[in-house]
Amino acid sequence: EVVAVKGWDRSAEAPTCDRAFVMPSPNMPDYLTARVYPGGCLLEGTNLSEGRGTTRPFELVGAPWLDGERLAKDLDAVGLPGFTPRPVSFRPMFQKHGGKDCGGIYVHVHDTTFRPVATYAALIACARQQNTELFRFRTERYEFRDDVPALDLLCGGPYVRKAMESGESARAIAEYLSLV
Repeated sequence: EVVAVKGWDRSAEAPTCDRAFVMPSPNMPDYLTARVYPGGCLLEGTNLSEGRGTTRPFELVGAPWLDGERLAKDLDAVGLPGFTPRPVSFRPMFQKHGGKDCGGIYVHVHDTTFRPVATYAALIACARQQNTELFRFRTERYEFRDDVPALDLLCGGPYVRKAMESGESARAIAEYLSLV
């Protein structure tokens, strides 16, 4: 049984709820991070930095071999709503590519039409297309499993990874994820 919540506006942003944000993780410092995390966690299945070791984890995405301008342009061309991909350079203090300059993007969410899972899957597809030689899916042990690639665990199956490996467009992958 679904019970309606009185006075709830589904389009309301967290700050309007008059509640303090409590960090559920050191890598989720505020509600903006929480907003992108459902898609941003997909980065854990790749060798892309998810911005850990910066002040904007999961909003900053990159790698030393990425061209942020190109990634922003390619992702913007996919046409997904609710965000702007802003080209950036950053240097994570630790984790993936710690201490190295990374090209990438800042995922600037600006409204509730943002679809985090579809957006980050498209982002990963665009980054992979930029350099298939250096991009990698994580295959080492993840979440107590070493028999399944991490992205497959995060996506609930191999479709997204296999679509990227076969050269499926970022748009087609995003559309698939928006419909399922």
